[in-house]
Formats: sequence, C-alpha cells, structure tokens
Amino acid sequence: MQLPDLATPELSLRTLARAARGSSGAEAIVYLVAPDAAAAFASLPEPARWQALHRRSRPEAPSVRTTTLSNALQSIAVLAYAPRRASAFERLSLAGRVMRALHERRPARLALLIDSRLPEAGLWAEALLAAACAHSFALASFRSAPARPWRLSNILLYSAARVDLKRCAATARANNLARWLTALPPNKLDPAAYHRLLAQLARRHELKFRWYSEADLKRLGAGAFLAVSQGNAHRSAGIACLSSRGARAAPDVALIGKGITFDTGGTNLKSHRSMLDMHTDMGGSAVALATLLALKELGSPLKLACYLAITDNSIGPAAYRPQDVVQALNGTRIQVIHTDAEGRMVLADALALAARSKPGLMLDFATLTGACVYALTERYSGIFSNRPALAAALVAAGSASGERLWSFPLDADFDGDIESKVADIAQCAVEGKGDHIHAARFLQRFVPRQIPWAHMDLSAASRNGGLAHIPTDVTGFGVRCTLELLLSGAWRRAARARQNPA
Repeated sequence: MQLPDLATPELSLRTLARAARGSSGAEAIVYLVAPDAAAAFASLPEPARWQALHRRSRPEAPSVRTTTLSNALQSIAVLAYAPRRASAFERLSLAGRVMRALHERRPARLALLIDSRLPEAGLWAEALLAAACAHSFALASFRSAPARPWRLSNILLYSAARVDLKRCAATARANNLARWLTALPPNKLDPAAYHRLLAQLARRHELKFRWYSEADLKRLGAGAFLAVSQGNAHRSAGIACLSSRGARAAPDVALIGKGITFDTGGTNLKSHRSMLDMHTDMGGSAVALATLLALKELGSPLKLACYLAITDNSIGPAAYRPQDVVQALNGTRIQVIHTDAEGRMVLADALALAARSKPGLMLDFATLTGACVYALTERYSGIFSNRPALAAALVAAGSASGERLWSFPLDADFDGDIESKVADIAQCAVEGKGDHIHAARFLQRFVPRQIPWAHMDLSAASRNGGLAHIPTDVTGFGVRCTLELLLSGAWRRAARARQNPA
C-alpha cells in the first residue's frame, strides 16, 4: 500500500494592508469579518463589488456569501460573517461552510483575509487553514476514472494575528493521515498490509519499530488478543509498537489504538447494515499513529510510544465463542460473553503490554461501543479516566480544539454488572445498557493504578456528511484534541492529581 501525498499547501502570512495587490493572483479570496464591519472593504481588490455583496441583505453571523470578481481569473469572492463570540467548534464549522462554497471551483491558489477588528483573529485563521487542508485532501479512490481532486497549492493568509503555521500544517497532515487510513477498504488495509505500512512509516520518520506477532503474543500470554485473532484465515495479526529512537527511559506518553481492520462480529455475527462500514473499526489506531507522527514532526521533547492492536475479527470454525474463558497478558481471566465486544479484548493486552514500560501517561483510542454513539450521537466522543483532573483536561482540550468530548462516570460499583461466576471478570454485560461504561471499567483492569490513564470512545470517528470542518464521513476525530492536550502541557498537571477511588 503506497502512502498518500500528505503535503499541505504552502502557507504564507502577510499583513492585511497588502491584500489588494497580493491577493489579485488568487483564484479564490475569502474575507472573514464581523457583520458590522462595512467600512473594511476599501483595502480589497474591487472594493465596490465586495460592498455590493455586503449590501445584498442584512448581514448575519454565521453566514457565507459569494460572488465573482471581474479580473482575468474571475476569482470567486467569499464573504463570511463571523460571530464575535464563538467556540472552537463553531469556528471550524463556519470555516467548513466557507470551503464548501469553494469546492466546485477547486482553486489552486487561495487568499484568506481576516479582519483585524475581529476578536480572536488568530483562532479564526487557524480554523480556516484547518478547513482548507481538510477539504483539499482526497481520500483514496479506486475508480477506473477518478474524479478530479482539489489540489490547493498555496494559501496566502492576510492577518495581523500571530498564527503557528507549522503546528497548523502538522495537525492537518495528521488528521488527513488518520482519515485516509480509516477510509481504506478492508482488502487494501488488512493486518499484513498495515504491518508493512507501519514499518515504512517508522523508517520514514526515524522511529523504532517492533512487531509482536501471534507467536510472540502467545509466548507473552496475550490470550485476550489471540482469542480474537484465532478466527482469522491468515496468521498476520499482531501488536505494533512504534517509539522514539534512543529513548531507554520510560515513555512520557504511551498512545494505544484499536486496530480492527474488519469486524464481522465473529460468532455473534453482525447484521448487514451494522457490518457494512466495519473497515473503519481501526480508526483508533489511525488516531494514535497520526498523533505520534505529528508530535515527532513538531519536535516534541516527549518520549513517546505507540501500541496498535491490529487484527480482523472474523467468523469461522476457529473463531472464539461466548462462554470461552481466556487469560490476558496481565494474568486476568476473562469470561467471553459476546464476540462482537472484541475491541476491549485486543485493547486489554495492548494496554497491559504498554504498561510494562511504566509510561507517565497512557491514552487509548477506540471505536469501541455503539452505546457511546447512542449517548452522544456522532457529534461528541466519550472520555473515561482514572484521574478526574485528566478527564477535565481532556474535555478542556476538546473545547479548545473543536473536537468536543464528554466525560462519563467510572465508579467502581459498575463492576457489579460485569462480574463473572467462572472467571475474574466478564467481558461485557449480557444487556447492552451502559456498555460504554462497562467497557471502560473492563479496560481499567489492565492499567496499573499508579499510571494516569484515559480512554477515548470515538463515537465521532464517523458521521454522515462529516463534522465541523471535515467534509468526509470519516472524520479523524481525536488527533486535534490529543495534540492540544499534549502540546499545552496540561496533561502533566492532571497526571499528578489524585486518582479515582476505584
């Protein structure tokens, strides 16, 4: 599998005073203003046309208007009205609307103008850049005659605000990679292909790479993972570990991802509609991987490790069954209840393996439960943590990044629902109510109490029509909020806080 071209458009920052001349060569010009900023059009190319566009009707925020300039390029002009107070999600959502207005034209050169009187102009600029990079990136296509992609080569940003262009570009590349991987068909990204792709990425980014094969995992006693993988026709499943080279000390952060490249449900077979998009069930691994690569690109001093549990969950004569009892890597014996609860099984051993290196923080990502989708829809994702302060820090990072998170309870008495009469714990409850909470309580058993840990149930990993600035059903949700948490340093304070009494 060949990796995609993740290059983002060339970004340059200029002052708004140069907009009239500098933006004249752009095929599209976007001007972001507050609704009452009528006098700000004098510095734009063809100011009378912008004034006429503004006067078309009463300006309201958030909204978008378009016209065409009379220059040789017939540049499309987009006037976007921004509310003076907006959340990060609202900023990204308006930015997405702007880019949808440009999509049919597919400009190669784009000028973004931010009114200097607009509060939080830098944050608005970042939202527009994120949306432009998301909309102009094409997911893999296997059509005999692929549609013409939008190849955006240059973005000219006219703003008085300071914008971290390097971070904007790295975040966009990471989100695009997560989306691209997650959208791949299951016969293109099976466990063997994923293994090869990870080895390629490790070489490209100078990361240490280790693959724990099924034989390795059997020697380690990773019976929870192997119970899921045993039904596969090929022995290509395994747990991948990518880490910073030369780092002998314990990692500062371990990222763990669920990488189920296709999920049939196993013996408890899914229905047609429930199975249709189960090639995206490896989205958690894509988020963990992409976050690692973005931190590496940005030169983060953090010592990092990334563990990806990669397998199919297949149906067949060797597939695991309800009422099987298996032993996980940390010695916990598990009573299998439902074979479609395979995500928590593979994550159990991945968490236990990651915990052996005693990281300062463990974060896991998984498209784990339908219950979380029923609780939140696909607009939010769920958070669980053994440190209340860490859960709060993640919710704050979600708010700041525009990837909204909701913290769920993790009280010890939920364990009563997954008690087992024949093993240490039941894989899940027989009934599905509260399954997202039961799954998190199950996973917590594989994380030592002294290690700060959070679990992200990615209910927003896929949404019909996209989410905020993301135009595709596959959203790559999780990259932005995790980078915000780790780059801000908020995780360090949260990790030192008192753990849950569980």
